[in-house]
Amino acid sequence: MIVRANCKLNLGLDVLRRREDGFHELETVMYPVNELCDIVDVAPCEGKDPQFENVGIAVDCPIDKNICIKAWQLMHERYGVGAVRITLDKRIPFGAGLGGGSADGTAVILALNAIFELGLEESELIGLAAELGSDTAFFVRNTPQLCTGRGEIMEPVDVSLRGLWLLLVKPNEGVSTREAYSGIKPYMPATTLRERIARPVAEWQSVLKNDFEPHVFAAHPTIREIKEWLLSQGAIYASMSGSGSAVFGLFEHKIENTPPFDGVFVHCEKLEI
Repeated sequence: MIVRANCKLNLGLDVLRRREDGFHELETVMYPVNELCDIVDVAPCEGKDPQFENVGIAVDCPIDKNICIKAWQLMHERYGVGAVRITLDKRIPFGAGLGGGSADGTAVILALNAIFELGLEESELIGLAAELGSDTAFFVRNTPQLCTGRGEIMEPVDVSLRGLWLLLVKPNEGVSTREAYSGIKPYMPATTLRERIARPVAEWQSVLKNDFEPHVFAAHPTIREIKEWLLSQGAIYASMSGSGSAVFGLFEHKIENTPPFDGVFVHCEKLEI
C-alpha cells in the first residue's frame, strides 16, 4: 500500500508557557502542503520482524529509531499486526520544521490500519499517532487545524489559502528541536491565535508570529535573510515553519526569481486547500 506523506506549514506559533511535565504549551495552526511529500510503501512480508528501506534523502538514524519502525512496533504491540516491508522514499528535508518524519509515522499507522483491516476510528488513530510525537496526530486529519497542548490537541479551523502560491526555501543548515527550545521565552499574547488567524491573509504579517524566530534568526542569519528575501519579492506573508529551518512565503502570483542563496532546497506550488 502506497501512502503520500505530505508535509505541513505552521501559520503562527505561540509558545505560551512551560508545563510541569517539561513540555511547552503551544498554540499554532497547521496547514497541509499536498505536493511536497514522502512516499511510504507498506506491504506484508514473511517473518516476524519488519523490513525497512530508505531511498531518496538519507535518514540519519539507526533503523530501530526510525519513526516508521516505531509506528509498526506500536501497532504490533497494540493490535498484533504482522511483519511488513516499509520503503520510505524521503523527499521532505528534515531539520526543517515541516513535520516530514511525523507524516511518515502517521502514514505507516494508516497503512497498517487498512492492510490488516483493523477498522480503527479517527479518534483511535489520532491517539495512536500522538504516542509517536507532537505533530503526528495532525496528519490523521490532514486539514487545517488549530493545535494546542504539545500540538496534539486539534480543532478544525476555517483557513483557506486556495489559489495562493507557496514558495518554500530551506537552507543547508537545520535546527534541532533542542536548539529551538533552548532559547524560547514563553508568554501569553493579548489575543488568541484563533482570533488573529481569522483576519485577512494580507494582515497576517503584522499579527501572526513564530516565537522561535528571534533566537533562531540570531543563531542562523541565513534563515532570517531568506525570510527578508521572500518579503522583498512581494510575499503577503512569510514565516519560518515550526522550529525551522525552512521558511515559506505566500504570494498572489507565481515567483520566477531564484532565491540567491547557495545550496538551498526550494519548493513551489499553487495551494489548493
